[in-house]
Amino acid sequence: MTMTMPTLGFCVALAAVAGVAGVHAQQQPGAKPDHMQHRFDDPAKFAKSFDDPARDGWQMPARVIDALGLKGGMAVADIGAGTGYFSMRLAKVSPALTVYAVDIEPAMVDHLKHRAAGEQLANVIPTLAAASSPKLPKPVDVVLIVDTYHHVGDRVAYFRNLRQSLTPSGRVAIVDFRKDAPDGPPAEFRFTVEQIEAEMKAAGYQLEARHDFLPRQHFLIFR
Repeated sequence: MTMTMPTLGFCVALAAVAGVAGVHAQQQPGAKPDHMQHRFDDPAKFAKSFDDPARDGWQMPARVIDALGLKGGMAVADIGAGTGYFSMRLAKVSPALTVYAVDIEPAMVDHLKHRAAGEQLANVIPTLAAASSPKLPKPVDVVLIVDTYHHVGDRVAYFRNLRQSLTPSGRVAIVDFRKDAPDGPPAEFRFTVEQIEAEMKAAGYQLEARHDFLPRQHFLIFR
């Protein structure tokens, strides 16, 4: 089964997954925006698309999580957690894994709290972020950012500051749409591997792994 939605409509929906509306960086008049922005305050509405089982066919959450090599005792931050599509799955890796489900929307954070309680996942910690910072209470071993990279403004500064929220061996996993994906953001908000790698290098990271099994998205891990 394939989930089909208009490109723009699908991207608007994924904005909620992003949970990072972006830093409102100053731009010259007439300059193109460097990130995509959306707001939403209806988690129940967006959950219909975010948590649609058909998404599993191309998002492949189990394979993504397996590639992260998570273990009990680690802490992971799902930045742009949205309705918890990845956060809840991450929490089930091990009850000893701490999962920070990060979002900038208070309504979405409330939704995450209710969902985690309903699924009896005490290791999920919903976290209200700011556009410029995930506001993590302590450093984490892994940051996972799914369909969110293109929503972050002033990305070099954002990810440079994010280093303070990583353990010494911490990693950042970025999953975002390919140029040729059938759905996703407009073309100007889709980046090549080279573009993402260049921005992350400028922020002080190096590419550790590149996975090509996702049919619609890049999957890059930086250290």
